[in-house]
Amino acid sequence: MDTWKFYDITHREHVVCNPTSNDKLARLVGLLRLPAEAHVVDIACGKGEFLIRLAEAYGIRGIGIDISPFCIADAQRQLQMRVQGAKVVFSQMNGSDFRPEEPRSLTLASCIGASWVFGGHAATLDALSGMVAPGGWVIVGEPYWLQQPSEEYLAASGASRDSFGTHVGNAEAGELRGLELVHTFVSSKDDWDKYEGLQWYAAAEYARCHPDDPDLPELLERVAKGKAEYLRWGRDTLGWAIYVFRHCPS
Repeated sequence: MDTWKFYDITHREHVVCNPTSNDKLARLVGLLRLPAEAHVVDIACGKGEFLIRLAEAYGIRGIGIDISPFCIADAQRQLQMRVQGAKVVFSQMNGSDFRPEEPRSLTLASCIGASWVFGGHAATLDALSGMVAPGGWVIVGEPYWLQQPSEEYLAASGASRDSFGTHVGNAEAGELRGLELVHTFVSSKDDWDKYEGLQWYAAAEYARCHPDDPDLPELLERVAKGKAEYLRWGRDTLGWAIYVFRHCPS
């Protein structure tokens, strides 16, 4: 089954495609207080909600990058409905291939929940740090272990103990790179339940409306596996947070 079709189906009910809340995203947008026409990039932007809210609030100039054609189409539709004339574009490409016109020229660079694009949390911080001007914002979303994962969970999920660090380790990784941590938005169990539960709901609705889709058995098998892993282990083992860093002038 096409990877991006799978995620399009399972995330159809999501506004924000990660385990955070609309309220936390609104608080993040309000915290930033960006100047008009600030230059922004959001790597792995999903449906573009963060970038669109920045355009609504501040009139930024931005680019959203995502490898999924479904996400880019959704983002473009939302942009046209909500902020016509905004200086924002969405582009389908691998986020690791993006380069700003000039290094260290952006007001804000973000990659919220997709550090795999750059090969991990530390590499993501390195990449984004090189894009923003002194005093600019670096914003990332990253999982972390709430407790040591069981061997059963690791075997079922295909993860390793090294796949994620700790909450404090995620924060310190930025500070080791000369970034100042100014805020975190930590996901609650309710945030996680909503993120996971909407996937189960979306898959069930898709199955009901598309019983003849040849990809349906694989879709349902994958969703059922993920549901079992989450309920049995993940809910008590895996955390997630948005880390808000400021690039300190050198």
